[in-house]
Amino acid sequence: MWTLARTMLDALLPAHCMACNEMVEQNGLLCEACFKATDFITDPVCRHCGLPLEQDNGLCTGCDWDPPRFRAARAALRYGPGAKRLILPFKYSDRPEAARGLAKMMMRPGAAMLAQADFLAPVPLHRRRLAQRGYNQAGLLAGALGHWAQRPVLIDALARIRATPALASLDHDARAQWMQGAIAVRAHRRAQIEGKIILLIDDVLTSGATASACADALLASGAAAVDVLALARVADERADEDYA
Repeated sequence: MWTLARTMLDALLPAHCMACNEMVEQNGLLCEACFKATDFITDPVCRHCGLPLEQDNGLCTGCDWDPPRFRAARAALRYGPGAKRLILPFKYSDRPEAARGLAKMMMRPGAAMLAQADFLAPVPLHRRRLAQRGYNQAGLLAGALGHWAQRPVLIDALARIRATPALASLDHDARAQWMQGAIAVRAHRRAQIEGKIILLIDDVLTSGATASACADALLASGAAAVDVLALARVADERADEDYA
């Protein structure tokens, strides 16, 4: 867990690259080799879901046919080998201290959304998964982003009221079906959400089914709009087979 002792130890020990053991100037940075191996998303992207595009067509085929419920989404990294070296240890190997450096990567693609947002809200974990993992990685990213961008965070705005299976092996329609009714706005947050622009924070955006379920819940509770900012975006759903 992210303890005071670990924070103090990190301050005393030499800084290392977030993806390898190479020494760097300060914590939260990538070494030159890992930086070059990390696939940062640049334009053109789908203006709705943030999917990287080969040409500037405005919308991807999926959003042109069946747009997600959120207004727009952006991400810092294309989910691939470079992003996995950062995200999988952060999520599965008790590395919550990585959140601050990872959140910094999200500041550039999320600048316009962060400036417009009234509140940040993380995608929630079900209580059983939260108990197993010990922390919600989206919550840590939201907290760090709130710090860097000076935006308020509603860490408990959303609840995952129904457990869902790992979605990585499911197609788009199956993911959407599993997520129906799985997310709810906590009653004591509804008044704060009404009429506000909410920026939903997650680590990886794949099909958009989870983000759309969160957006549905927020909009039903009166939110004016919901945008999504993720650390990474899956451009090819085969790339997320080891992610759940």
